[in-house]
Amino acid sequence: QAAAAAAAAEGEGEGDGRLVQAEARKGMEAGEARFSVEVAVEGKAEWWHDKYRPRKPKYFNRVHTGYEWNKYNQTHYDHDNPPPKMVQGYKFNVFYPDLIDRRKTPTYSLSPDPGSSDTCILRFHGGPPYEDIAFKIVNQEWETNHKRGFRCRFERGILQLYFNFKRHRYRR
Repeated sequence: QAAAAAAAAEGEGEGDGRLVQAEARKGMEAGEARFSVEVAVEGKAEWWHDKYRPRKPKYFNRVHTGYEWNKYNQTHYDHDNPPPKMVQGYKFNVFYPDLIDRRKTPTYSLSPDPGSSDTCILRFHGGPPYEDIAFKIVNQEWETNHKRGFRCRFERGILQLYFNFKRHRYRR
């Protein structure tokens, strides 16, 4: 699993590879899988391109899937014949170990996907010498309470963005 994570992540640097492998060794929880639906980002020349070679940051992402046992699924499915799995959240770990300006924190932004209303584009911007990286994710409302799993943290060169989607309960 660690070798697959190191091979899937792009870039160079021996320290980067160790961070990705350490994240891969943490293991998957129940209902998690590897995720890397990367979207092409248009490049533009920055002031630091001539001094530092731009590169994509390494990443190790996970998608959290599970069953939604709403009233419809409870009546039409059971545990032997479960409903289709739904995306319930994501965990993004983007590695920026060689940032030039360490005082600037990497950021993320959400934008609508022009091709589909069911997905949106999550873009990470780290700063020099790293290029922006973007992923196509499910377009649902996020649960931003830290007690429900939200985490947006940048420490030791790793940007961690963990979130689950809101679950809408239907009442009479």
